[in-house]
Amino acid sequence: MSDYAPPSGDIPVLYEDSDLLIVDKPSGLLSVPGKGPELADCLLSRLERAFPTVRLVHRLDRDTSGVMVFALTAHAQRHLGQQFEVRKTKKTYVARVTGRLEPKTGEVELPLIVDWPNRPRQMVCHDTGKPALTGYKVLKSSDLESRVRLFPHTGRSHQLRVHMLALGHPILGDELYAPETADQYPRMMLHAEELRVNHPENGKGMSFRAKAPF
Repeated sequence: MSDYAPPSGDIPVLYEDSDLLIVDKPSGLLSVPGKGPELADCLLSRLERAFPTVRLVHRLDRDTSGVMVFALTAHAQRHLGQQFEVRKTKKTYVARVTGRLEPKTGEVELPLIVDWPNRPRQMVCHDTGKPALTGYKVLKSSDLESRVRLFPHTGRSHQLRVHMLALGHPILGDELYAPETADQYPRMMLHAEELRVNHPENGKGMSFRAKAPF
């Protein structure tokens, strides 16, 4: 991980009730504390100051921005956690990737596992990898880059980043999987645009969106 310099400023709250807290995470901020005091500043610790009962449900990579749901009660945390586990949640991301991605729609189904000697990198492995499936749709493209909407059906670590790399179209600005582009972009071009969950108390489907800042 390069020198950690998280962005300052308030965290935008998209929605709040007695059970749920939905925020728009900025790029460059860890979801949870890393190892060591220099990596203590994170989204969770910042939210704890304003919402003392806040509880983690899922994570986004440090350099990914966008919609994250937190629980405000133990019951909500269990309920939401289960939704992620059994894939009842629906997640939509926006990314800018290298080159012209064709065909315009498709799916990537490649099993993933941690690349132990090169942690935290993940890699495709057909022998020991866990199943991973990503749908995609190209929104616009040129010879230099494509803007795509990504639909992860599974929630593996670095799934979208490795699947795009496997297609030959890594995400622009990704220090880990496309380091040759990292200097040309102010951040990794990946944003969690929309998240759908069922409310832990009444089961009602709810959808939350945050527009991509790129």
